[in-house]
This record gives sequence, structure tokens and C-alpha cells, in this order.
Amino acid sequence: MLNKEKIISIIPARGGSKRLPEKNIKELCGRPLVEWSIEAAKQSKYIDSIVVSSDNKNILSIAEKQNVDTVIRPNFLADDKSTTIDVLLHALEQIEDTYDYLVLLQPTSPLRSNLDIDNSIEMLMRHKANSVVSVCQAEHSPLWCNTLPEDRSMDGFMSKSLEGRRSQVLETYFRLNGAIYIVKISKFIKEKSLMPNNTYAYVMDQFNSIDIDTLYDFICAEAIMKSRVGNEL
Repeated sequence: MLNKEKIISIIPARGGSKRLPEKNIKELCGRPLVEWSIEAAKQSKYIDSIVVSSDNKNILSIAEKQNVDTVIRPNFLADDKSTTIDVLLHALEQIEDTYDYLVLLQPTSPLRSNLDIDNSIEMLMRHKANSVVSVCQAEHSPLWCNTLPEDRSMDGFMSKSLEGRRSQVLETYFRLNGAIYIVKISKFIKEKSLMPNNTYAYVMDQFNSIDIDTLYDFICAEAIMKSRVGNEL
């Protein structure tokens, strides 16, 4: 709780994953991936309640052993077509207590810390915002990106004005990193959006911003985490 506002964190963790099978229970430095987000939420100064939403018995069991609440997600909200918005709305419907703000913590961002969460919540309250979303600096400028035709021709791929320019002189771009979404619940339910009007960006560093989707991402996250042995989340 902060400024008498009640805050709930929802961690959506389905069992299926095409690119990295069972990634949410895959052990990262000795702990199931989902457990790192549960731990970060538990260490937050402001989160009043934590709920894990899942269709998977193993994930629900992990959450229960961590003494957090669980919501059993129906199968129609656990396939590749289901949206995070629908999953969150379903979870909120199952919760008896009322809360003012929702903190979405995706388990695929295990390097996001409790300090990132608390700083984001403080930023939201400071700005009297409807939402705060985490971002990080883009690894590569989108000005150097484009689609390719079937013949892989590079004609018109990049503006001639950019040729030969060093990346350091280009404008800095930021991207969503998927680690933290905080939104006023009344606004979220009304607009079905995690980024309604009056949304602010909380900037995280690239190390804490890894979003695990592939084995490559998992290996990178594990290497970073191992380099921090002895440090707190």
C-alpha cells in the first residue's frame, strides 16, 4: 500500500510455450523461472497481495508453496490467441477484495528487481498517473531496420541520409521491455488497456530488461544472474 492505495500484483504464467517449452517452470539458477517474479513481488514495500494465474498444476503448486494466491485459468485463456488483457480481467473477477492498482509482472522478466517495482509505483503516485510502463533503451536504432522483400533486395532499405552515420549520433529510442505494467484498475477495466492516457515510462537498464522468449534469452539471463551471485534481487 502507498498513499492509502491498495495494490495487487498479478503474475500470468501459462504452461505452454512454443519457442521454449515449459519455460515458466524451467530452472533458472536453481529456481523455477516464475519464482523469481514471485520473489520480487514479495520483496516490494508496496504490493499488498500477489496472485499467480495459470492453467498449469506445477506452476500453481510453485505459487502455493511460496504462499501466494492462485487463480486457475480456463483453457480458452491459455492458448496462443488469448490476450494478457483477458487473462488479467479474468483474474480480477476471481478476487474477492478490491484494489486500486494492478501491477502486472510477467515471469519472463526475472531480472526485474523489487527496487524497479517500488520505484515504478512511487513514480506513478508522484505523477498521479493512470499507468506506468517499463522501457529500456533500444539495442539498435529502428532507423536502421526495415522489412525485406522475397528477393532480399536492399534497394530503399534505409534512407540515404543515414548512410555512413555513426549510431552514437542518432536519436535515442526506447522500447517496451515487458517487465512492469502498473495501471489504475478502474481505468483498466473501463478501457481494456494497460497504457491508457496519462501513462509514464519507467526506464530500466538493458541488463534487467531481458525478456525470456527463446533459449538464447534464457542463457543470457542465467549468465547475468550468475554474475550477480551474492547480490539481492
